Amino acid sequence: MTELITSTAAELAGLVASGEASAVEVAQAHLDRITAADGDLHAFLHVDTEGALAAATAVDEARAAGRPLGALAGVPLAMKDVVVTKGLPTTSGSKILQGWRPPYDATITTRIKAAGVVMLGKTNMDEFAMGSSTENSSYGPTHNPWDLSRIPGGSSGGSSAAVAGFEAPLAIGTDTGGSIRQPAAVTGIVGHKPTYGGVSRYGLIAFSSSLDQAGPFGRTVLDTALLHEVIAGHDQADSTSINAPTPPVVAAAREGAASGSLAGVRVGVVRELAGDGYQPGVLASYDAAIETLQALGAEIVEVSCPHFEYALAAYYLIAPSECSSNLARFDAVRYGLRVGDDGVNSLEDVMSLTREQGFGPEVKRRIMIGTYALSSGYYEAYYGQAQKVRTLIARDFAAAFELADVLVSPTSPFVAFGIGERAADPMAMYINDLCTLPASLAGVPAISVPCGLSVSPSHPPLPVGLQIMAPTQADDRCYRVAATFESVTERLSAPLELVKA
Repeated sequence: MTELITSTAAELAGLVASGEASAVEVAQAHLDRITAADGDLHAFLHVDTEGALAAATAVDEARAAGRPLGALAGVPLAMKDVVVTKGLPTTSGSKILQGWRPPYDATITTRIKAAGVVMLGKTNMDEFAMGSSTENSSYGPTHNPWDLSRIPGGSSGGSSAAVAGFEAPLAIGTDTGGSIRQPAAVTGIVGHKPTYGGVSRYGLIAFSSSLDQAGPFGRTVLDTALLHEVIAGHDQADSTSINAPTPPVVAAAREGAASGSLAGVRVGVVRELAGDGYQPGVLASYDAAIETLQALGAEIVEVSCPHFEYALAAYYLIAPSECSSNLARFDAVRYGLRVGDDGVNSLEDVMSLTREQGFGPEVKRRIMIGTYALSSGYYEAYYGQAQKVRTLIARDFAAAFELADVLVSPTSPFVAFGIGERAADPMAMYINDLCTLPASLAGVPAISVPCGLSVSPSHPPLPVGLQIMAPTQADDRCYRVAATFESVTERLSAPLELVKA
């Protein structure tokens, strides 16, 4: 049992393909782990036991019949609850969608099923992906497997906790301003935000349409690349989908792990993304990671991206503005929660009462900010200016990539903080995404890979992430550098005994 839940996705796929373990055995081992551990972690909002075992049985039958299997056939996966899944509850962490069962699958869901990946269920998240801690979920917070009193990051904290806590070897998250990379960093796993448009957004419940991007989590770089390859590719149903071949991410991950060398690779250290306000333990691990990259043969160059310092302000105008528009569809008429429909209240009253009860405080806060920024007389002063800053950030990236093949920074200025520690201070929460926002605004790919533990008298040893960024459609560079770095560093592993086993 323990061997199956602690194995990598690549190892599990090999066991299933060879017949050494059945897909049903693998699925059941992880379902049993969820039963034992999720009372402590609260990573899942819905566990689809029947569907998971049926999918696993189909993989076993296909193998027995000699039919070809996908590279991840029979491997379990946890799905963030922002991804639409036919017939299964999909709430986006919000009461306003409580009990909604979609009549269709997202493109990601379709591709995962077609690859024989076994979906275990839907994971907890900050409501409508608005948050950095998973404390904004309408269904209660998720806990970090490294320390149950701490957050697992957000908004994809349920997915990151499921992978770090050995409930699933793979998971899907979404990243609007860092919501894959930051949870990966604080739970000690790997998370990749693909190039914007590299993975279909069809069937993702929208927060900020020009920023939202789904991506993979894994406990290793190779596992993450294998899942990336399953979900990526052009989709006619998504107008923002890139009509170009998927970068060779799996080959890059394998090459990086095998070569153990970064000779000829120019690594740009972003001056603006490591300085005052960062926790000492984070900076110590980051500095050690830079030394490791250099020891692997990389040429380290310092680059300046002067407009990155405005990314936080620009993001918190652009994202709320788009959220204000996207969330207008939750009107108590078409689907989801309906409050006050007693035959006396007007439609406007029903809509108001439903939104009052259905949306949480952070969602309301961002809707109000966005509505104000888009209002007459303020649009150009706020939203328009933020879009200009976004262009300047993209130009900073372009200039930096003239000097370096990849850019690096800490993934987050902080390790996982205590649940409730920052809940009353939105600004303190927002700066968790300080390092991840520029890549989101520019649409470039970025990966977070574990780079050590922060040791401090104020907290137990906690994971730190190294962020590696590459030019648009060069996701393979992220994977190659990350896999090479991973090959000479110790893999982090949350203590199994911390949660019920």
